[in-house]
Amino acid sequence: MPGNLGRTSLKRSRNRRNPMQDYDNLPADLRRWVSSAALPWSVPSVQRTFKSALARAGDRKLALNELDRIEQKLTAKDIRTIWGRDHPNASR
Repeated sequence: MPGNLGRTSLKRSRNRRNPMQDYDNLPADLRRWVSSAALPWSVPSVQRTFKSALARAGDRKLALNELDRIEQKLTAKDIRTIWGRDHPNASR
């Protein structure tokens, strides 16, 4: 298991920036969201996804809710692989 990412089908890439400084530069609401996220979001990825969600929703709170929905969808892709078919959400 390389690093702290665990087993996942999500793509991995090398970070060539300062991730802590990038994280500190996020708006407070987005920093709070990332800090409680289930997946290891990179700052560029969460910024890109949030910007797109905000453009569709037109409201920061709705965009954060959209991030929740997107994360749940991504997590669902790995449920069977990581937790097995007996997981309560494995059939979704």
